[in-house]
Amino acid sequence: MISMPRVALAILAHPDDAEFLCAGTLVRLHRECGFEIHIATMTAGDCGSAELPPDGIAAIRRAEGGAAAIAVGATYHCLEVRDLRVNYGDAQLEMVCRLLNAVRPQLVLTHSPDDYHLDHEQTSRLVRAATFAAPIQNFLHRPGHTEHHRPLDAIPHLFYCDALEGKDIFGRPIPPAFTVDISGAIEPKAAMLDCHESQRAWLRKHHGVDNLVESMRDWSRSRGAEAGVDYAEGFRQHLGHSYPQGNWLGDLLGLASGS
Repeated sequence: MISMPRVALAILAHPDDAEFLCAGTLVRLHRECGFEIHIATMTAGDCGSAELPPDGIAAIRRAEGGAAAIAVGATYHCLEVRDLRVNYGDAQLEMVCRLLNAVRPQLVLTHSPDDYHLDHEQTSRLVRAATFAAPIQNFLHRPGHTEHHRPLDAIPHLFYCDALEGKDIFGRPIPPAFTVDISGAIEPKAAMLDCHESQRAWLRKHHGVDNLVESMRDWSRSRGAEAGVDYAEGFRQHLGHSYPQGNWLGDLLGLASGS
């Protein structure tokens, strides 16, 4: 009997989102549990520069996303939607569904349903819908169209990362349901984020963030302090009807002590 590989897929909106929100967990899944890791972004970050045109900065950011993934043995995918145009609808839902059927993950990470950025929220909606649709034989059926990959065997485990700064658009806290200790993975996580050199000037100009890597460390440290560890990442699990109910991520990596 052939054993199926364990596969984890993080689908976030932009290059550097996974590195900021869940890369430590991905590193641990790969190192400790033998997971094949895939990191996907809805966009290539074409709005992320005040100096370069969209295609120019997108090429740079796409390459940075690929380099960050390679640094930890992961595979990078970009669905090539434009920044600020991620939108729940047929075309983008089918893109995400086809990615799921190609990669065949049992565990999926995505954005919080509530976040500061609409691209993040729309990505969360798309991933939620696609995890449900990807096992459905008839969902992608079109006359005259041949699918390259069969539907998923089952709905995968779905986990939402922290919202940025752990709050909604009104500033109200969104606490994680549990946290994963990433103290032993903080340096690879930082190295991944450090690959996104093009974002330093942009985030300084548009977001008022002067040091992307240190901001990530500070946030991971604050989540860790809540759980009694040095660094942590927070998650909530999608537990709606028909989705897997067991906290496989927590079972695999252990819950940080304060979770």
